[in-house]
Amino acid sequence: MTLEEVQAKLEAGIQNSTVTMEGDGCNCSTLVVSPIFEGLSLLARQKMVLAAVRTDIDSGELHALSIKARTPSEV
Repeated sequence: MTLEEVQAKLEAGIQNSTVTMEGDGCNCSTLVVSPIFEGLSLLARQKMVLAAVRTDIDSGELHALSIKARTPSEV
């Protein structure tokens, strides 16, 4: 799975998001910035991001994803 594929899934799964990716295709990190995270705990934000790529994690295509989920005011 490429970084571009992961990025596209995250952008499609998180409303009004800007996604930045680093790493290689199976072990990567992401910064997801979206106003939808406003008022949510860090855990709730991470769960939202993971939900967007859950099938890829479950299938083994995506082995590890380090997540930073921020609102626009936190960047």
